[in-house]
Amino acid sequence: MGRRYGAHELLDKTLDAGSFSSWDSEPLDVAADPGYAAELAAARERSGCDEAVVTGEGLLRGRRVAVLACEFGFLAGSVGVAAAERLTAAVERATAERLPLLAAPASGGTRMQEGTVAFLTMVKISAAIAAHKAAGLPYLVYLRHPTTGGVLASWGSQGHVTVAEPGALIGFLGPRVYEQLYGRPFPEGVQSAENLYRRGLVDAVLGVEDLPATAERALNVLLARADTLPAVPAPVEEPLGEVSAWESITRSRRRDRPGVRDLLRRAAGDVVPLKGTGEGEADPGLLLALARFGGAPCVLLGQDRSRQTSEHPLGPAALREARRGMRIAEELNLPLVTVIDTPGAALSREAEEQGMAGQISRCLTELVTLRAPTLAVLLGQGTGGGALALIPGDRVVAAEHAWLSPLPPEGASAIVHRTTDRAAELAELQGVRSARLREDGIVDRIVAERGDAADEPEAFCARMGAALRHELAALLHTDPERRLGSRHDRYRRLGLPG
Repeated sequence: MGRRYGAHELLDKTLDAGSFSSWDSEPLDVAADPGYAAELAAARERSGCDEAVVTGEGLLRGRRVAVLACEFGFLAGSVGVAAAERLTAAVERATAERLPLLAAPASGGTRMQEGTVAFLTMVKISAAIAAHKAAGLPYLVYLRHPTTGGVLASWGSQGHVTVAEPGALIGFLGPRVYEQLYGRPFPEGVQSAENLYRRGLVDAVLGVEDLPATAERALNVLLARADTLPAVPAPVEEPLGEVSAWESITRSRRRDRPGVRDLLRRAAGDVVPLKGTGEGEADPGLLLALARFGGAPCVLLGQDRSRQTSEHPLGPAALREARRGMRIAEELNLPLVTVIDTPGAALSREAEEQGMAGQISRCLTELVTLRAPTLAVLLGQGTGGGALALIPGDRVVAAEHAWLSPLPPEGASAIVHRTTDRAAELAELQGVRSARLREDGIVDRIVAERGDAADEPEAFCARMGAALRHELAALLHTDPERRLGSRHDRYRRLGLPG
């Protein structure tokens, strides 16, 4: 692990030079005990700070932000009544002034010298942050070495985006306390930033030098305003080729077909990958990110064709991760883009015991009731419940050779005809390909593939990106109540004549 930075050093390296302005007033006097008063005086002398937290505002790449930072040199960054009051007041001011909030905890947790009252001040900090997020304002967290105890269990774990310092010790119970209590060392490596990243508990592990650029990209998405976004002309739809449903299915299965990662790399900007559910699960088959297509912001969650295999199919954790993306979109009123590209969800004992069907159901319920705009992209294979979970949207865009079916055509053929040999015939009858999906009111726009997207990945992704820019801009300029009513009507009337 590199050098540990104090609160003011961190702010100097994160904010624009000379832009920091403190919000701190004289801390509350909470030291009735002379011994504790002496500890506080020594901590002030040693750290150069009057309390364990520093709050204020500054410019981050020219954008005004509010900041909270712990000073670990002040009694191990512990939070007592005075520090909690300072934090809460700063969060409330950030909310009142509608500023995004960047927090950088580094703390041993609750200040033991102040006992239970200090412990319970975590409640008011958490309540203030919840109100900040409820106001539609971003909350970004940078977990520094070390962050433990009540700080991690409250305001350290509530970020829309959470990143961690390389090598940082991050955990609920500090390893020294664990060893004293239980007489054995805590398992090595469990509480490292890198392990938490692998487990889907933090979105990235970043050095201080990379923090400003990442925060800027995140805020470019999270703070993008619909009223400043110009209308984007609809791209001209090209004529589609005359191919069978089976031919589209065959093309969609090419290993070199562009997937969600190609789409983001070639057609999006300000991409900030997020990782996992935030609750200890991560499925490589789902990619979650903040991104912009043109000026239009979105939370994107996409099934990643390159990370789904027969050994590691799309599992329930992927859908729990998708639901995290839905929550972010709802909290910040950002458009949600879902990208469907899956040979099917996991069919296994583990998937059943981890609630695959329930996760599909919850995704459907949350998508059809989400107040944020929703845009579904059928990019390739759209098989079964894994596709169903992400398909409902205000608008649905499909690649020409994308398709949607309750089962792989081979499986459907096995059910209907007791053989897989009639898969091509059944796919045609089921109406799975994009042109038929548009006729049936399931798809709104088709992006042409000039032969096959796999043979022209850059040009195809550019065309798809242009379609998404138009659709997102149109959704952002649509009255929300009208949009929600149209979404309800769309699915209520599906399959009915006329």
